[in-house]
Amino acid sequence: MKKLAVLSGAGVSKESGISTFRDSDGLWEQYPVEEVASIEGWYRNPALVLDFYNARRRDLRTRQPNEAHRIIAALEKDFEVTVITQNIDNLHEKAGSSRVIHLHGEITKARGENSPTPVYDIGYNDIHLGDKDSRGQQLRPYIVWFGEAVPMIEPAAEIVSECDILLVIGTSLAVYPAAGLVNYIRNGVPVYLVDPNPISIGYRYYTQIQDVATSGMRKFQTLVPELI
Repeated sequence: MKKLAVLSGAGVSKESGISTFRDSDGLWEQYPVEEVASIEGWYRNPALVLDFYNARRRDLRTRQPNEAHRIIAALEKDFEVTVITQNIDNLHEKAGSSRVIHLHGEITKARGENSPTPVYDIGYNDIHLGDKDSRGQQLRPYIVWFGEAVPMIEPAAEIVSECDILLVIGTSLAVYPAAGLVNYIRNGVPVYLVDPNPISIGYRYYTQIQDVATSGMRKFQTLVPELI
């Protein structure tokens, strides 16, 4: 069974109603990134950061996977699939994907502000100032913010370096280090890009399906028989 690596971004979850940061009407228009998605922002105003992610977590409770998530999960029937996602939601898992690497953390989990472990599964509950971990540290979202290392980038790079097919969906490949993962593919491995905007990766063996995630994944599905 061939190994299929899926690198997913915010565009996959957009059709489930989850706001993205980078769109013209996205979250960055409402909240400066340095205030709610950086380690410096956390130290400046942890209450604001907690409120921001508490609201995202409450919203996620009602969101469901869309067809793109479900098609990606169904690809496990034909491929050994590993999803590498930049998203902090749990919609890939809800859709049935069994191997998911979260590069930027998971919003339904928490950790102490100064220790990456232990990690607590908090579901859709709020985190409040004064909520502590087992060491007595203030709890914070289990999120990788700007200014922090991305601990899962090395395992993700290994997955990409070993894959037989790379599917990139719903990401503009503008945020590093995640965008650099495409550089780990072996020469000749086919790359498929699903995104409504034109993307160039400077690589010979890539095909773009210029469409949104759901209809783009339907088109990718038609290619599966020749890729198996």
